[in-house]
Amino acid sequence: MYSYISHTYQQELKERSPEVKRRMIAWRKGPRVVRIVRPTRLDRARALGYKAKQGIVVLRVRVARGGMRMKRPVSGRRPKHLGTVKIKGNLSEKKVAVQRACARYPNLWALGSYFLARDGRFSWYEVVMVDPHHPSIKADPEFRRRLPAKL
Repeated sequence: MYSYISHTYQQELKERSPEVKRRMIAWRKGPRVVRIVRPTRLDRARALGYKAKQGIVVLRVRVARGGMRMKRPVSGRRPKHLGTVKIKGNLSEKKVAVQRACARYPNLWALGSYFLARDGRFSWYEVVMVDPHHPSIKADPEFRRRLPAKL
C-alpha cells in the first residue's frame, strides 16, 4: 500500500497537478513552521517511525531557496541587518528545516524529515518529532529502544 502512496505522490509532483499547486499557494501564505494533524506523505512518515498516537508530532517547515552568495547592500546599516550574516553554504535545506523545527519545539526530538514540495522561492519539508517524556511514548517498547536510559 505504501508503495502505491509513494508512486501517486511522485506522479503528482512530476505532473504539477492543480492540487499540489493549490497546496503550495496556501503553504506559502502560512507561517514558516506549522504543526499539522497528519502527515502529507504517510509512506515516508511511517518509514521514519510515525505512529498515530499521542506524543508524536508532525511539522511542516518552509525553507527559502537560493544560493548563499548574497550581494552586500550599498547603504549603511548594522551587520546584523545586512541580510548576509546567517547564510551558510554547508547546510542542506533538509538540515535547516530540522534545525528550525527543533528550535521551535525544544522539548521534542526529531525522528527524521522528508521532502514535500519545491517552487521557485521555497522548499517544504515535514519533520516527524517525538516527545520523549510522554507516558504513551515511554510505554511503547519500540520508542524505548530509541530513547536514552536516563529518561
